[in-house]
Amino acid sequence: MSWRKITFIVVALIVLLGGAAALSQLFVSMKPEQPKRPDVEMKRSVKVETVNYSEITSPLSLPGGRAVSGSEVLLVAEASGKIEPGAVVLRKGTSFKKGQVIAEIYKDEVELALKARKAQFLTTMTSLLPDVKVDFPEQLYAYETFFRAIELDEDLPEMPVVQNEKLKIFLASRGVLTEYYGIKQDEKRLKRHTLYAPFDGTFTQVNFETGSYVNTGGQIARMIRTDHVEIEVPVPNEDSDWIKIGDKVLISSNQNNSSIDGKVVRKSDFIESETQSRSIFVQVNKADSDRVLPGQLYAVQFPGQKIPDAMEIPRGAVFNTSTVYVVIDGELKKREINVIKRNETTLIFNGLPEGSKVVSEPLINVKENTPVNILGEESNNKQRPGNQAKPQ
Repeated sequence: MSWRKITFIVVALIVLLGGAAALSQLFVSMKPEQPKRPDVEMKRSVKVETVNYSEITSPLSLPGGRAVSGSEVLLVAEASGKIEPGAVVLRKGTSFKKGQVIAEIYKDEVELALKARKAQFLTTMTSLLPDVKVDFPEQLYAYETFFRAIELDEDLPEMPVVQNEKLKIFLASRGVLTEYYGIKQDEKRLKRHTLYAPFDGTFTQVNFETGSYVNTGGQIARMIRTDHVEIEVPVPNEDSDWIKIGDKVLISSNQNNSSIDGKVVRKSDFIESETQSRSIFVQVNKADSDRVLPGQLYAVQFPGQKIPDAMEIPRGAVFNTSTVYVVIDGELKKREINVIKRNETTLIFNGLPEGSKVVSEPLINVKENTPVNILGEESNNKQRPGNQAKPQ
Protein backbone atom coordinates (compact mmCIF):
# COMPACT_ATOMS: atom_id res chain seq x y z
CA MET A 1 0.00 0.00 0.00
CA SER A 2 1.35 3.45 -0.97
CA TRP A 3 1.95 6.12 1.58
CA ARG A 4 -0.76 8.26 -0.04
CA LYS A 5 -3.45 5.67 0.77
CA ILE A 6 -2.21 5.35 4.35
CA THR A 7 -2.32 9.12 4.81
CA PHE A 8 -5.85 9.23 3.41
CA ILE A 9 -7.10 6.51 5.82
CA VAL A 10 -5.57 8.24 8.87
CA VAL A 11 -7.09 11.60 7.94
CA ALA A 12 -10.50 9.97 7.41
CA LEU A 13 -10.42 8.32 10.84
CA ILE A 14 -9.53 11.61 12.53
CA VAL A 15 -12.36 13.41 10.75
CA LEU A 16 -14.81 10.63 11.66
CA LEU A 17 -13.89 10.64 15.39
CA GLY A 18 -14.00 14.42 15.57
CA GLY A 19 -17.43 14.48 14.02
CA ALA A 20 -18.73 11.89 16.49
CA ALA A 21 -17.46 13.95 19.43
CA ALA A 22 -19.05 17.10 18.04
CA LEU A 23 -22.41 15.36 17.59
CA SER A 24 -22.24 13.99 21.19
CA GLN A 25 -21.68 17.46 22.63
CA LEU A 26 -24.55 18.77 20.54
CA PHE A 27 -26.95 16.13 21.85
CA VAL A 28 -25.90 16.80 25.50
CA SER A 29 -26.46 20.52 25.09
CA MET A 30 -29.92 19.87 23.73
CA LYS A 31 -30.96 17.91 26.97
CA PRO A 32 -33.39 20.02 29.08
CA GLU A 33 -32.00 21.30 32.42
CA GLN A 34 -33.33 19.64 35.60
CA PRO A 35 -35.06 22.10 37.97
CA LYS A 36 -33.14 22.68 41.21
CA ARG A 37 -34.78 21.81 44.50
CA PRO A 38 -35.28 24.71 46.87
CA ASP A 39 -32.72 24.79 49.71
CA VAL A 40 -34.19 23.48 52.97
CA GLU A 41 -32.39 24.03 56.26
CA MET A 42 -31.83 20.63 58.00
CA LYS A 43 -32.16 20.66 61.79
CA ARG A 44 -31.46 17.93 64.32
CA SER A 45 -34.47 16.62 66.29
CA VAL A 46 -33.96 16.10 70.03
CA LYS A 47 -36.07 14.46 72.72
CA VAL A 48 -37.00 16.80 75.57
CA GLU A 49 -38.97 16.72 78.80
CA THR A 50 -40.74 19.66 80.37
CA VAL A 51 -39.35 20.43 83.82
CA ASN A 52 -42.08 19.75 86.36
CA TYR A 53 -41.07 19.18 89.98
CA SER A 54 -42.92 16.83 92.32
CA GLU A 55 -42.29 14.52 95.28
CA ILE A 56 -40.22 11.48 94.22
CA THR A 57 -39.60 8.24 96.08
CA SER A 58 -36.53 6.57 94.65
CA PRO A 59 -36.11 2.90 95.71
CA LEU A 60 -32.64 1.42 95.83
CA SER A 61 -32.08 -2.17 94.69
CA LEU A 62 -28.72 -3.80 95.40
CA PRO A 63 -27.49 -7.32 94.66
CA GLY A 64 -24.69 -9.06 96.50
CA GLY A 65 -26.18 -9.11 99.99
CA ARG A 66 -24.76 -12.07 101.91
CA ALA A 67 -26.78 -13.90 104.55
CA VAL A 68 -24.97 -14.15 107.88
CA SER A 69 -25.94 -15.69 111.19
CA GLY A 70 -27.14 -13.38 113.93
CA SER A 71 -24.71 -15.09 116.33
CA GLU A 72 -21.54 -17.10 115.85
CA VAL A 73 -20.19 -18.76 118.98
CA LEU A 74 -17.17 -20.86 119.89
CA LEU A 75 -18.06 -23.79 122.12
CA VAL A 76 -15.23 -23.80 124.69
CA ALA A 77 -14.70 -26.43 127.41
CA GLU A 78 -14.81 -24.99 130.94
CA ALA A 79 -13.67 -28.29 132.43
CA SER A 80 -11.27 -31.04 131.39
CA GLY A 81 -12.13 -34.65 130.72
CA LYS A 82 -13.58 -37.09 128.24
CA ILE A 83 -16.41 -35.81 126.02
CA GLU A 84 -19.53 -37.93 126.48
CA PRO A 85 -22.61 -38.02 124.19
CA GLY A 86 -25.31 -35.41 124.52
CA ALA A 87 -28.73 -35.09 122.90
CA VAL A 88 -27.24 -34.36 119.47
CA VAL A 89 -24.39 -35.80 117.44
CA LEU A 90 -21.25 -33.70 117.74
CA ARG A 91 -20.60 -33.43 113.97
CA LYS A 92 -20.31 -30.62 111.43
CA GLY A 93 -23.74 -29.74 110.00
CA THR A 94 -25.74 -31.16 112.92
CA SER A 95 -28.63 -28.91 113.94
CA PHE A 96 -29.84 -28.43 117.49
CA LYS A 97 -32.51 -26.59 119.47
CA LYS A 98 -32.06 -24.11 122.26
CA GLY A 99 -31.62 -25.83 125.64
CA GLN A 100 -30.58 -29.23 124.25
CA VAL A 101 -27.54 -30.92 125.78
CA ILE A 102 -24.82 -30.65 123.13
CA ALA A 103 -22.26 -32.69 125.04
CA GLU A 104 -21.12 -33.63 128.52
CA ILE A 105 -17.62 -33.76 129.93
CA TYR A 106 -17.05 -36.67 132.29
CA LYS A 107 -18.37 -35.56 135.67
CA ASP A 108 -19.01 -38.62 137.84
CA GLU A 109 -16.13 -37.96 140.23
CA VAL A 110 -16.99 -34.29 140.61
CA GLU A 111 -20.65 -35.16 141.23
CA LEU A 112 -19.81 -37.71 143.94
CA ALA A 113 -17.44 -35.30 145.65
CA LEU A 114 -20.19 -32.69 145.74
CA LYS A 115 -22.66 -35.12 147.29
CA ALA A 116 -20.08 -36.00 149.97
CA ARG A 117 -19.72 -32.29 150.85
CA LYS A 118 -23.50 -31.92 151.09
CA ALA A 119 -23.70 -34.93 153.39
CA GLN A 120 -21.02 -33.37 155.62
CA PHE A 121 -22.97 -30.10 155.56
CA LEU A 122 -26.09 -31.95 156.74
CA THR A 123 -24.10 -33.35 159.65
CA THR A 124 -22.95 -29.84 160.54
CA MET A 125 -26.51 -28.51 160.44
CA THR A 126 -27.76 -31.41 162.58
CA SER A 127 -25.33 -30.51 165.37
CA LEU A 128 -26.13 -26.79 164.93
CA LEU A 129 -29.92 -26.83 165.33
CA PRO A 130 -30.02 -27.60 169.12
CA ASP A 131 -27.80 -24.57 169.82
CA VAL A 132 -29.97 -22.37 167.60
CA LYS A 133 -33.05 -23.56 169.50
CA VAL A 134 -31.50 -22.44 172.83
CA ASP A 135 -29.63 -19.26 171.84
CA PHE A 136 -31.74 -18.00 168.89
CA PRO A 137 -35.25 -19.46 169.23
CA GLU A 138 -36.75 -16.86 166.90
CA GLN A 139 -34.52 -18.24 164.07
CA LEU A 140 -35.24 -21.92 164.70
CA TYR A 141 -38.15 -22.28 162.25
CA ALA A 142 -36.16 -20.70 159.37
CA TYR A 143 -33.16 -22.97 159.89
CA GLU A 144 -35.27 -26.11 160.36
CA THR A 145 -37.06 -25.32 157.07
CA PHE A 146 -33.67 -24.79 155.39
CA PHE A 147 -32.39 -28.11 156.78
CA ARG A 148 -35.44 -30.09 155.52
CA ALA A 149 -35.09 -28.58 152.01
CA ILE A 150 -31.53 -29.89 151.49
CA GLU A 151 -31.40 -32.72 148.91
CA LEU A 152 -28.21 -34.47 147.83
CA ASP A 153 -29.22 -34.52 144.13
CA GLU A 154 -30.35 -30.90 143.98
CA ASP A 155 -28.74 -27.51 144.48
CA LEU A 156 -28.64 -26.16 148.01
CA PRO A 157 -31.60 -23.89 148.81
CA GLU A 158 -31.03 -20.28 149.72
CA MET A 159 -29.74 -19.88 153.23
CA PRO A 160 -31.83 -17.75 155.60
CA VAL A 161 -30.75 -14.10 155.66
CA VAL A 162 -28.58 -13.40 158.70
CA GLN A 163 -29.39 -10.03 160.25
CA ASN A 164 -28.50 -10.77 163.87
CA GLU A 165 -24.82 -9.96 164.51
CA LYS A 166 -24.47 -12.60 167.26
CA LEU A 167 -26.01 -15.25 164.98
CA LYS A 168 -23.55 -14.32 162.23
CA ILE A 169 -20.61 -14.80 164.60
CA PHE A 170 -22.09 -18.09 165.78
CA LEU A 171 -22.47 -19.47 162.22
CA ALA A 172 -19.01 -18.29 161.20
CA SER A 173 -17.40 -19.90 164.25
CA ARG A 174 -19.01 -23.23 163.33
CA GLY A 175 -17.79 -22.97 159.69
CA VAL A 176 -21.34 -23.03 158.35
CA LEU A 177 -20.93 -20.05 156.01
CA THR A 178 -17.63 -21.30 154.60
CA GLU A 179 -19.02 -24.73 153.95
CA TYR A 180 -22.25 -23.41 152.44
CA TYR A 181 -20.55 -21.14 149.86
CA GLY A 182 -17.93 -23.81 149.12
CA ILE A 183 -20.74 -26.17 148.11
CA LYS A 184 -22.37 -23.45 145.97
CA GLN A 185 -19.05 -23.00 144.17
CA ASP A 186 -18.78 -26.76 143.51
CA GLU A 187 -22.34 -26.73 142.14
CA LYS A 188 -21.29 -24.08 139.62
CA ARG A 189 -18.21 -26.12 138.73
CA LEU A 190 -20.32 -29.25 138.17
CA LYS A 191 -22.65 -27.41 135.78
CA ARG A 192 -19.66 -26.54 133.60
CA HIS A 193 -19.40 -30.24 132.68
CA THR A 194 -22.74 -30.09 130.83
CA LEU A 195 -22.87 -27.99 127.63
CA TYR A 196 -26.30 -26.66 126.61
CA ALA A 197 -27.27 -25.08 123.28
CA PRO A 198 -27.65 -21.31 123.77
CA PHE A 199 -29.91 -20.98 120.69
CA ASP A 200 -31.33 -22.84 117.69
CA GLY A 201 -28.39 -23.43 115.41
CA THR A 202 -25.95 -25.75 113.68
CA PHE A 203 -22.28 -26.72 113.90
CA THR A 204 -20.05 -25.19 111.22
CA GLN A 205 -16.85 -26.70 112.59
CA VAL A 206 -16.14 -29.49 115.10
CA ASN A 207 -12.66 -29.94 116.57
CA PHE A 208 -13.41 -32.59 119.25
CA GLU A 209 -15.92 -35.36 118.72
CA THR A 210 -17.53 -37.67 121.27
CA GLY A 211 -14.94 -39.79 123.03
CA SER A 212 -12.14 -37.22 122.69
CA TYR A 213 -10.32 -35.80 125.70
CA VAL A 214 -10.45 -32.03 126.02
CA ASN A 215 -8.61 -29.66 128.35
CA THR A 216 -10.07 -26.60 130.00
CA GLY A 217 -10.25 -23.83 127.39
CA GLY A 218 -10.24 -26.23 124.43
CA GLN A 219 -12.34 -25.10 121.45
CA ILE A 220 -14.73 -28.00 120.94
CA ALA A 221 -16.76 -26.57 118.06
CA ARG A 222 -17.96 -23.45 116.23
CA MET A 223 -21.69 -22.93 115.88
CA ILE A 224 -24.01 -20.38 114.32
CA ARG A 225 -27.53 -19.31 115.10
CA THR A 226 -30.11 -20.23 112.46
CA ASP A 227 -33.27 -18.71 113.92
CA HIS A 228 -31.82 -15.18 113.72
CA VAL A 229 -30.42 -14.42 110.27
CA GLU A 230 -29.25 -11.11 108.82
CA ILE A 231 -28.35 -9.95 105.31
CA GLU A 232 -25.16 -7.88 105.10
CA VAL A 233 -25.43 -5.55 102.10
CA PRO A 234 -22.45 -3.47 100.91
CA VAL A 235 -23.89 -0.09 99.88
CA PRO A 236 -21.93 2.66 98.06
CA ASN A 237 -21.21 5.42 100.54
CA GLU A 238 -23.08 8.06 98.52
CA ASP A 239 -26.25 5.92 98.64
CA SER A 240 -26.05 4.91 102.31
CA ASP A 241 -27.54 8.21 103.53
CA TRP A 242 -30.81 7.30 101.79
CA ILE A 243 -31.19 4.22 104.01
CA LYS A 244 -32.54 4.61 107.55
CA ILE A 245 -32.60 2.17 110.47
CA GLY A 246 -36.08 0.68 110.68
CA ASP A 247 -36.75 0.77 106.90
CA LYS A 248 -38.81 -2.17 105.64
CA VAL A 249 -37.08 -3.96 102.77
CA LEU A 250 -37.76 -6.75 100.29
CA ILE A 251 -35.31 -9.67 100.06
CA SER A 252 -35.17 -11.90 96.99
CA SER A 253 -32.97 -14.69 95.68
CA ASN A 254 -31.79 -15.42 92.15
CA GLN A 255 -32.71 -19.07 92.65
CA ASN A 256 -36.45 -18.44 92.84
CA ASN A 257 -38.98 -15.69 92.27
CA SER A 258 -40.23 -15.53 95.85
CA SER A 259 -39.37 -12.70 98.22
CA ILE A 260 -39.46 -12.19 101.97
CA ASP A 261 -39.67 -9.14 104.22
CA GLY A 262 -36.90 -7.72 106.34
CA LYS A 263 -35.94 -4.64 108.33
CA VAL A 264 -32.80 -2.50 108.52
CA VAL A 265 -31.35 -2.94 112.01
CA ARG A 266 -27.76 -1.59 111.76
CA LYS A 267 -25.47 0.59 109.68
CA SER A 268 -21.72 0.35 110.03
CA ASP A 269 -19.92 3.49 111.16
CA PHE A 270 -16.93 2.91 108.90
CA ILE A 271 -16.15 2.66 105.19
CA GLU A 272 -14.52 -0.41 103.62
CA SER A 273 -11.30 0.97 102.14
CA GLU A 274 -11.24 -1.43 99.18
CA THR A 275 -14.86 -0.99 98.03
CA GLN A 276 -15.67 2.44 99.53
CA SER A 277 -18.95 1.03 100.79
CA ARG A 278 -20.81 0.77 104.09
CA SER A 279 -22.33 -2.43 105.39
CA ILE A 280 -26.08 -2.28 105.97
CA PHE A 281 -27.53 -5.13 108.05
CA VAL A 282 -31.06 -6.34 107.32
CA GLN A 283 -32.77 -8.65 109.79
CA VAL A 284 -34.91 -11.41 108.32
CA ASN A 285 -38.29 -11.98 109.95
CA LYS A 286 -38.04 -14.91 112.36
CA ALA A 287 -40.86 -16.76 110.59
CA ASP A 288 -38.81 -16.75 107.37
CA SER A 289 -35.40 -17.52 108.90
CA ASP A 290 -35.54 -21.16 107.79
CA ARG A 291 -35.80 -19.99 104.15
CA VAL A 292 -32.52 -18.05 104.31
CA LEU A 293 -29.27 -19.99 104.44
CA PRO A 294 -26.17 -18.27 105.86
CA GLY A 295 -23.60 -17.71 103.13
CA GLN A 296 -26.11 -17.41 100.27
CA LEU A 297 -26.35 -14.22 98.19
CA TYR A 298 -29.56 -12.19 98.04
CA ALA A 299 -30.79 -9.01 96.38
CA VAL A 300 -32.27 -6.38 98.69
CA GLN A 301 -34.62 -3.59 97.65
CA PHE A 302 -34.66 -0.59 99.96
CA PRO A 303 -37.70 1.72 99.83
CA GLY A 304 -35.71 4.96 99.61
CA GLN A 305 -36.72 8.30 101.06
CA LYS A 306 -39.19 10.87 99.76
CA ILE A 307 -37.51 13.72 97.84
CA PRO A 308 -39.66 16.88 97.52
CA ASP A 309 -39.55 19.29 94.56
CA ALA A 310 -37.42 17.12 92.27
CA MET A 311 -37.44 15.54 88.81
CA GLU A 312 -35.91 12.39 87.32
CA ILE A 313 -34.13 12.18 83.93
CA PRO A 314 -31.83 9.59 82.27
CA ARG A 315 -28.19 9.78 83.39
CA GLY A 316 -27.06 9.90 79.76
CA ALA A 317 -28.64 13.33 79.38
CA VAL A 318 -26.19 14.81 81.90
CA PHE A 319 -22.56 15.53 81.04
CA ASN A 320 -19.67 17.08 82.93
CA THR A 321 -21.25 15.77 86.15
CA SER A 322 -24.04 18.37 86.37
CA THR A 323 -24.56 20.02 82.96
CA VAL A 324 -27.56 19.55 80.67
CA TYR A 325 -28.85 21.03 77.42
CA VAL A 326 -32.12 22.94 77.32
CA VAL A 327 -33.93 24.14 74.20
CA ILE A 328 -34.54 27.91 74.09
CA ASP A 329 -35.93 29.55 70.94
CA GLY A 330 -34.98 26.53 68.87
CA GLU A 331 -31.35 26.44 70.02
CA LEU A 332 -29.39 24.34 72.49
CA LYS A 333 -28.22 26.10 75.66
CA LYS A 334 -26.07 24.70 78.49
CA ARG A 335 -27.43 24.87 82.02
CA GLU A 336 -26.16 23.63 85.42
CA ILE A 337 -28.42 21.50 87.60
CA ASN A 338 -28.38 20.51 91.27
CA VAL A 339 -27.91 16.72 91.41
CA ILE A 340 -29.70 15.26 94.42
CA LYS A 341 -29.35 11.51 93.85
CA ARG A 342 -27.76 9.27 91.22
CA ASN A 343 -29.44 5.97 90.41
CA GLU A 344 -28.18 3.21 88.14
CA THR A 345 -29.83 4.60 84.98
CA THR A 346 -31.48 7.82 86.12
CA LEU A 347 -30.65 10.95 88.04
CA ILE A 348 -32.79 13.07 90.38
CA PHE A 349 -32.24 16.83 90.23
CA ASN A 350 -33.61 20.34 90.61
CA GLY A 351 -32.24 23.78 89.85
CA LEU A 352 -33.91 24.51 86.49
CA PRO A 353 -36.96 26.78 86.17
CA GLU A 354 -40.20 24.85 85.85
CA GLY A 355 -41.43 24.74 82.29
CA SER A 356 -37.93 24.53 80.82
CA LYS A 357 -37.39 22.09 77.95
CA VAL A 358 -34.52 19.86 79.11
CA VAL A 359 -32.96 17.43 76.64
CA SER A 360 -33.51 13.90 77.93
CA GLU A 361 -31.14 11.95 75.68
CA PRO A 362 -27.37 11.88 75.13
CA LEU A 363 -26.22 14.18 72.32
CA ILE A 364 -23.03 13.60 70.32
CA ASN A 365 -21.07 16.15 68.27
CA VAL A 366 -23.21 19.14 69.22
CA LYS A 367 -22.31 22.57 70.48
CA GLU A 368 -24.15 25.28 72.32
CA ASN A 369 -26.41 27.45 70.11
CA THR A 370 -26.90 24.58 67.63
CA PRO A 371 -30.37 24.93 65.96
CA VAL A 372 -32.60 21.97 66.81
CA ASN A 373 -36.17 20.79 66.52
CA ILE A 374 -38.07 19.25 69.40
CA LEU A 375 -38.93 15.64 68.61
CA GLY A 376 -42.61 15.48 67.67
CA GLU A 377 -42.82 19.14 66.67
CA GLU A 378 -40.75 19.00 63.45
CA SER A 379 -43.75 19.64 61.13
CA ASN A 380 -44.35 23.01 62.74
CA ASN A 381 -40.73 24.10 62.35
CA LYS A 382 -39.94 22.98 58.77
CA GLN A 383 -39.25 25.85 56.32
CA ARG A 384 -41.48 25.78 53.24
CA PRO A 385 -40.35 27.28 49.84
CA GLY A 386 -42.00 30.56 48.86
CA ASN A 387 -44.90 30.74 46.36
CA GLN A 388 -43.76 31.03 42.72
CA ALA A 389 -45.24 33.80 40.48
CA LYS A 390 -47.75 32.55 37.99
CA PRO A 391 -46.93 33.23 34.30
CA GLN A 392 -48.89 36.06 32.69
